Amino acid sequence: MVSSAEPLFERDPEAWHAHLAEGNATQARKRVSADALIRDRAGRVLLVDPRYKPGWDTPGGMAEANEPPDAAVRREIREELGLTIHVGPVLVVDWVSPHGPWDDLLAFVFDGGEIGAEQMLEVRFRDDEISAYEFCTPEQAGERLRPHIWRRLVAALEALESRRARYLRDGLAP
Repeated sequence: MVSSAEPLFERDPEAWHAHLAEGNATQARKRVSADALIRDRAGRVLLVDPRYKPGWDTPGGMAEANEPPDAAVRREIREELGLTIHVGPVLVVDWVSPHGPWDDLLAFVFDGGEIGAEQMLEVRFRDDEISAYEFCTPEQAGERLRPHIWRRLVAALEALESRRARYLRDGLAP
């Protein structure tokens, strides 16, 4: 049956807006993190040692409400290390299942490019979140990173080499 009635969005724009707002209020929300794969000219990867959680990590952090992931990683690296980086293409999107007190999460890893020794001289810890940073070989990174972060980093390195982004679930290919 075909109705000749005008659609709600044309007939009553305010009711249509209220309908969309109700959907927005009841749909799932996702936490989002954004990290960068930053390398030196020798191909080593930049790791940071956060004070607020165990183990080393890749630089980046959590997106704020309504903040695009690429803007979040730029902001986090500027806030934590004082560096301004170019954010290249996304290398990995990793869906992280609920764990502990946390709901699920979408973790993005972007290509943060190569930076030279002269740019590393600009590093300034801008807040108390990071206690150290170091460029590491992949082998060294494997020893320092928690297993799920290590799997994500390996996938990012593979994506960089193949020029094909990877989708993961809990650090593993589905």
